[in-house]
Amino acid sequence: MSLDSSIDHWGTNPADAIGAALDAIETSLAGLLAMDPDYWRTRQKKDVLARVEKLQAQQAALRLRILASSGDIAAETGDKDASAWMRAELVVDKGAARAQIKLAVAVARYELVAAGLAEGVVSQDKARVITRALDKVDADPVATSEDLVLAEKLLVEYAAEMTANELRIVGKRILVEVDPVRFEDAEAKTLLAEEERAQQKTALRVWDNHDGTIGFDGVLPTAIGMRFKRQVEAWAQPRKQQLIVKGSPLPPWERLMGQGFARLIETIDPSTLPRHGGDATVVNVVISLEELRKDLGIATLGYDETNGTTITAAEARRMACNATIIPWVLGGESEVLDAGRDSRIFVPIQRKAMRLQQKCCQAEGCDMPPEWCDAHHLNPWVAGGRTDLKDGVLLCPHHHRLAHNPAYTHERLPDGTVRFARRS
Repeated sequence: MSLDSSIDHWGTNPADAIGAALDAIETSLAGLLAMDPDYWRTRQKKDVLARVEKLQAQQAALRLRILASSGDIAAETGDKDASAWMRAELVVDKGAARAQIKLAVAVARYELVAAGLAEGVVSQDKARVITRALDKVDADPVATSEDLVLAEKLLVEYAAEMTANELRIVGKRILVEVDPVRFEDAEAKTLLAEEERAQQKTALRVWDNHDGTIGFDGVLPTAIGMRFKRQVEAWAQPRKQQLIVKGSPLPPWERLMGQGFARLIETIDPSTLPRHGGDATVVNVVISLEELRKDLGIATLGYDETNGTTITAAEARRMACNATIIPWVLGGESEVLDAGRDSRIFVPIQRKAMRLQQKCCQAEGCDMPPEWCDAHHLNPWVAGGRTDLKDGVLLCPHHHRLAHNPAYTHERLPDGTVRFARRS
C-alpha cells in the first residue's frame, strides 16, 4: 500500500498552502511594481515605505526561519550547511550565505528577537546587532540567565526607536542598563580592554600611486581618530564657506576633506616634530644644478631616486615656503662635502649627508630607513677616530646597541656594510 507523499496525516497539503501564499505575495508585488510612484500622493509614498520596511523585516524572519532548519538541504549537497546550494541555485556568495545561516542560528536562540522580526519591528540589520550583543552577554562570566533575558527585552524595545548603529553602541553597555551596580566596574574594564586592542590595531599604510598622488589608509583609536577628523574638518570647512560665498559649485565633501588634510600637513611646525637620530624632522629635496636652473626641472623628494618620489622643481620651491627643506644641489659627480670635522659628534648636516649617501642602516642585511638610524663612529673618538663621513656609518637603534655591546664585534665589509658577530 502506498501513500501520497504530498498529503500529510492531518488531511492538509502544506505544499499547496505555501505555494498559494507565495503566489499571492508575488501577485501583489507585481501589481505594486506596475504602478508609477510619480503619481502617488506624498501620504501614500510615506505609507508604502513604512509598510515595505515592515514587510522586509517579516520577509527576513521567514528566510531566517527556513535557513535555521536547512540541515536537510545541506545533507543533499553533502556540505556542512546550505551555503553551497545557495551559491549554486541562488547565486549568492558563500561568505554572504554563511553569514545569513549564522544569523538564522543566532536568531533561533532568542525568542524575542525572532518575534520582533516576525512582527516587523526588528530589521535584519538590527537583529544581527542584537544577537551579537546578546552572545557577548551570554559569554560574560558575571552575567546570569536573568540578565540575558532582561538584556534581550531591552534591546528589542530599543529597536523600535534606534538605528542599527545606535543599537550597536547601546549593546556594548547593555549590562550596565540591566544592573548598574554590578556592571559599571565591568564596563570600565571592558572599555580599557577595548582601548588596548585599539592600540594593537592601529596602523597606517602609505603608498605611491605613481600618478602624482599618494594613497593611504589605516586604523586609529577612537579618541585619536575623532581628533584627526575634527582637525581636518577645521581646514575643510573654510574652503566650503569660501566656495559658497563665491557661488561656486561645491566639490564632493571627500575632496574638501582631502584638501583640508593636505593643508593641515603643510602648516605643521617642523620644530615641534620628533627628532630622528638627533635631527629635527625635515624634508630633503635632491636636485642637480642643471635641473634647478630649468623652469620644468625635476627633483627627488627623499634621499634617492629609488626610495624617493620625483616632483617638479617648482613644487619643491613651493614646499620651501611652508616646510623645512634641506636642499642638496649636486655637482657632476654627485659628491656631498664633509662638514664639522672638529666636532665630537656628527653635526646635523653630516648626518643628513650620511643618509643621502648610505640610504639605510649599514648593518649587513638590515634595511631600516635612514630617518630612524643613528650616526656611529666606526673608529671610536677616544681611540683617535675622526668625526667625518669616511668614518661615519648609519646604524639602526638595534645594531647601534650591538656596536657598543662588548659581547659583539663588528667590521666594515668592502661593500660598505657592517658585519656583526658574537665574540667566541
